[in-house]
Amino acid sequence: MIIFVDMDEVIADAYQAHIDIYNQEFNAEVKVEECYGREFWQCVPKERQESIRSHTRRDGFFGNLKVIAGSQEVLEELSKKHNVYIASAAMEFPQSLREKSDWLDEFFPFIPWQNRILCGNKHVLKGDVLIDDRSKNLGPFDGRSIMFTSPHNTGVTAFERANSWKDIADKLL
Repeated sequence: MIIFVDMDEVIADAYQAHIDIYNQEFNAEVKVEECYGREFWQCVPKERQESIRSHTRRDGFFGNLKVIAGSQEVLEELSKKHNVYIASAAMEFPQSLREKSDWLDEFFPFIPWQNRILCGNKHVLKGDVLIDDRSKNLGPFDGRSIMFTSPHNTGVTAFERANSWKDIADKLL
């Protein structure tokens, strides 16, 4: 089986990173629970929204993301039985390419560089399973689409859902 796995919001916690940076820079106390169903920039005053959008253009943003709980263990097991590829639309933020590659080396060394797809558009992916947090990627995929829960997609019901990496293990191992 060929399994594609997104990075941001699936194995790397970019959403919480946005909250942490915002809270630090604006001396705020936004909690993730306040943001369900919305992008984080939609949860802050209009005059601060561009600040949120700029986080992903900062050097170090992608290199310092925390690993989503359970992803390392489950992906290691999946990679023993299936062809697992990391597929990230990294070209939107070209400075992220090196950071994402280095991050994968550190936290997912069992996924070789040959199984890393840092692309601009995921519509070219052909395989059996795509695990992603974005409808725009899951919708066009011809295989089994599994939406990984992230605060921004809690209201989406169009796809099979996984709320945790335990759910992914139950579905695919």
